[in-house]
Amino acid sequence: MKYKKVLVLCLFLALPTMIFAQTAQEIENLLNAPNITWARAASFVLRASEHGNFNEADAFRFAAERRWLPSRATPDGAAQLSGVAKLMLESFNMRGGIMYSLTGHRRYAYRELVHRNIIQGRTSPAMLVSGAELLFMIGNFLSIQEAQEEGRR
Repeated sequence: MKYKKVLVLCLFLALPTMIFAQTAQEIENLLNAPNITWARAASFVLRASEHGNFNEADAFRFAAERRWLPSRATPDGAAQLSGVAKLMLESFNMRGGIMYSLTGHRRYAYRELVHRNIIQGRTSPAMLVSGAELLFMIGNFLSIQEAQEEGRR
């Protein structure tokens, strides 16, 4: 458990350039959240992907209108890993594998993030996402994106 907290703390220190708009209290609340809501997940992912500085309600509406969230998702509902994976792939405009490209289904978004090692460990697409896990995934996503951009130069 201590290792996970140290890892999250290191990740927290690496993210300030992308999520500078959040206050320390918002980050602390997110880290302590055992499960996050769809609105909160959308807000943090959209901020990290530089889509704008949305509040939770506007972020949920923005992502839902673009069909980046499951059709049955509610702002106060607990976010599942497969849906967060789709939200991340779409908001960061990252290409998925063949099956995701053909279907756009969140299951294949989840599998793509597992393949890219953004989602690590024993997980399930239906698993509820904690705040620490969301920050970890965003950090991994940003690291991969930065490496790809450096490779293009």
